[in-house]
Amino acid sequence: MDYFHLSEDKQALLDMSSLGLAYLGDAVYEVMVRSWLCLRGKLTPGRLHRAALDYVAAPRQARLLEKLLPSLTEEEVRVYKRGRNSNPHAHPRGATRQEYQIATGLETLFGWLYLQGETQRLNQLFDRMMEGEE
Repeated sequence: MDYFHLSEDKQALLDMSSLGLAYLGDAVYEVMVRSWLCLRGKLTPGRLHRAALDYVAAPRQARLLEKLLPSLTEEEVRVYKRGRNSNPHAHPRGATRQEYQIATGLETLFGWLYLQGETQRLNQLFDRMMEGEE
């Protein structure tokens, strides 16, 4: 199996746990953030790590998601809402419950797109999120 070029069936993915999709989507999003940071300049590993932590934290993800909502398809909105409305049992201290749920929805969407092999769409959405970021 080629785990970098997947094309799983949409229906099979809809049957998957939204928190499972969010778990994978979290990793996909973090790899994209780390790549974006590395390509933007020569930062030391410590500064890269701190910058990445800021971008992958739920409050920042929740703010960045606002840029995406108008451009999501109906199907993407359904997947996002499914993840957002899932019931994680806890949330990090540095985030409100609402921020954490929004971030979970974003990660669910990224996991869902990744498993379908929709890398072009992931790149479009990520680029939109990062517009105007330093």
